[in-house]
Amino acid sequence: MIKFAAIKPNKIMAQVSMTVRMDSQLKQNFDALCARMGMSANAAMNIFANAVVRTRSIPFRIDLNEPKVENPALKRFLEFRESVVADDSRPEMTLDEINEEIRLAREERAARKKAGI
Repeated sequence: MIKFAAIKPNKIMAQVSMTVRMDSQLKQNFDALCARMGMSANAAMNIFANAVVRTRSIPFRIDLNEPKVENPALKRFLEFRESVVADDSRPEMTLDEINEEIRLAREERAARKKAGI
């Protein structure tokens, strides 16, 4: 279990230093945007850290966007997969129906094996 220290109003907390590694172009862009908002990158990082601790979550959505696909075969497959997922006309099967299909397939295979097919 994680325990969080209670922050008391008007109490001065000890300051620590933290190093963050990032791409130099990202850092330049981040600094420039923070400056346009009237704050330092350090202030922005403190706002972020406070929001994470306060909400106990990342304060924005993180998702996995589909990567741009250059391979034509992979692109066709992904489009097909998307269409199958979107197609709700396929009937859902219950576990009993699935098990019955498996049983019938096994009986058919056993009969072919017995017949020498």
